[in-house]
Amino acid sequence: MTIQTNETDSIPAGGAMEHPTRIPPARITGLKGAVIRRLIVKKLGKVPASVGVYWHNPKVLFASSGFGGKLQKWDACDESLKSFAHMAVASLVGCTWCLDFNYFEIRNKGLDVDKARQIPRWREADIFTAVERDVLDYAEAMSQTPLTVSDELVDRLHAELGPAAVVELTSVIAFANMTTRGNVALGIESDGFAAACGLQPLPERPALPSRS
Repeated sequence: MTIQTNETDSIPAGGAMEHPTRIPPARITGLKGAVIRRLIVKKLGKVPASVGVYWHNPKVLFASSGFGGKLQKWDACDESLKSFAHMAVASLVGCTWCLDFNYFEIRNKGLDVDKARQIPRWREADIFTAVERDVLDYAEAMSQTPLTVSDELVDRLHAELGPAAVVELTSVIAFANMTTRGNVALGIESDGFAAACGLQPLPERPALPSRS
């Protein structure tokens, strides 16, 4: 599902935004810029502010989006588990853009929206399977400083998913940390994709229990 807006409602030229970023979006120009705007508007209905921010350094934008595109083609790990893990990282780090966009994408992919909605409070929710809870725990443990990953947790994931899937899941979580932390640092916030599609708001994230 795409968000039906006019292309003039996008942010290709660094115009007014609903939420200010710490670096104003650059004007997306040139042939590559025109192609990118067209592709993004076709998929999302508007150009997110994040694209304009990263357009200040197209090499960074293309490298990150290129790796993200390759990541989408990996298939050793269940798509739901990877999507839930990315949302768990976004919730922990506080990246409203990634949390909102992945919630929106989960609906587009036909995955379980009810479970996705509960990611911010997954520890209190009773709808996740044992392996899903281990994946969410792994995503958060990898996102702590220092990491809090345990041998027992990885052993359970290894036994349930197999080594190829665990390696893939680990790389997805690592990539999610790069994108979420970059967005938060640059002040890139939610563009409201999920709300525009009529999805219920995500619950507030409760405080994490102490691991001591």
